[in-house]
Amino acid sequence: MRPYIPKPTFAFCHSLLASRLLPSAASPTAPLLPIQALLVTAGLLPRHPDLALLALNSLLHALSRRAARPAHPRLALRLLRLMLSPATPPALPAPDHLSFPFALSAAAALDANPSSSAAAGTAPGPQLHALLVRNALFPADHYVTTALLQLYSPRPDLARRVFDELPRREAIHYDLLIGSYARAGAPAEGLSVFRTMLDDDGVTPDAVVLTTAVAACAQAGALDLGAWVHRYVERAAPGLLADAFLGSALIGMYAKCGCLEEAVRVFDGMPERNAYVWATMVGALAVHGMAAEAVACLERMAREDGVRPDGVAVLGALSACAHAGDVEEGLRLLGEMRPRYGVVPGHEHYSCAVDMLCRVGRLEDAVGLVKIMPMAPLASVWGSVLAGCRSHGNVELAEVAARELERLGGSADEGVYVQLSNIYLDANRKDDARRVRKLIGGRGIKKLPAYSALEVDGEVSSFVADDQAHPRRFEIWEVLRLLADQMAQKPNEEESVELICVLAGM
Repeated sequence: MRPYIPKPTFAFCHSLLASRLLPSAASPTAPLLPIQALLVTAGLLPRHPDLALLALNSLLHALSRRAARPAHPRLALRLLRLMLSPATPPALPAPDHLSFPFALSAAAALDANPSSSAAAGTAPGPQLHALLVRNALFPADHYVTTALLQLYSPRPDLARRVFDELPRREAIHYDLLIGSYARAGAPAEGLSVFRTMLDDDGVTPDAVVLTTAVAACAQAGALDLGAWVHRYVERAAPGLLADAFLGSALIGMYAKCGCLEEAVRVFDGMPERNAYVWATMVGALAVHGMAAEAVACLERMAREDGVRPDGVAVLGALSACAHAGDVEEGLRLLGEMRPRYGVVPGHEHYSCAVDMLCRVGRLEDAVGLVKIMPMAPLASVWGSVLAGCRSHGNVELAEVAARELERLGGSADEGVYVQLSNIYLDANRKDDARRVRKLIGGRGIKKLPAYSALEVDGEVSSFVADDQAHPRRFEIWEVLRLLADQMAQKPNEEESVELICVLAGM
């Protein structure tokens, strides 16, 4: 059993190590060997190895989370190697079950930074995994297994392997795996894990797992399952509906699935609504193009709950104005952000305003706004300009937008050149369109296809443009043919009823 360690003593040990080691962490080759001397000077070695271990774990934690300095995670792993090596006297304390989660966090930080991973050579994550298995810390230790799942969360296949090896699964393990699938664009698989959690394993979900599951439902368009989760919470744990994150997830899920009334019902039923909840409600109204209601929420949140609008809420209201085509209200809101709400307009607010102007064909005004932005415009701004040029046939401005996107690195996206090629075709400039198409093939540029999702009787189907692999594609094409035929003429009431019956019977 560890002896009691006074907090001031521990704080002194950590500050001593941090003040001497962290400033030198800018270099990936910074020496760590003086750490033994520091621990001896502080009186921790060799008399108090427990104190020394706690100080080292604290330093590991600090190094593993300093993502702004890529060298820090590498230093954390070097420190762990020193702790594992008895070669240099005086020997550092061996790492315990709390040391390895910090090292796994450092490995995850390196994996998230490709340049750091390349510089480090072999990925450290699998090596640490093998070390944990060899020392019987995986799958026995809760902290280690959780950190290992976090390490593999960008790779759902590897996260699933770790998950399947756990003898005892807790709510946080399910949350990490469901989130891993959702972030990888496979929310249906994540929802399958959630069902297993409830039906087979009998694990009671907490607010975090429920929030992740509802977000996956929203991503998959699985309204029935999302509503079932809502009913489950109302029945089994109604107190969780007061959780800001779960409540916001339900609001967003219902809004995205087209059930705005249910979203409003959840919102009105929450006993406490913070800025995050209000921003979610504003975003829900924005999705449905209800600009007046979204802007009104900015006043309501202060009046009803004493909450001041933040940048996210104002952005949601701007987006609502863009969807509704209410340009004057949107520009007024942009101009009043700082004096009225105390929110400094950011790039995302200007980008939304530019998109709003482009949607209604005010391309020159959009470019004028780009010129007076207090920050350099990013790809989202010029992407909106390019899309507006396609809708309103402005070839010259489209060429300017494409050049700006290429300068910003947008040339890696086929979508930029596809848009430009289509603009040339619309203007009957076929030679320019062919030139751009050849450029796409010559550079090997790729674009990830967008897709739409639709839920029918609890089953979610996804569709991409010109889909040749969908199992029901012939039925889909037949319905589209019927719709095209009907839209080409003006049917009378009897023909409309007949068409509805045909579609309903397919």
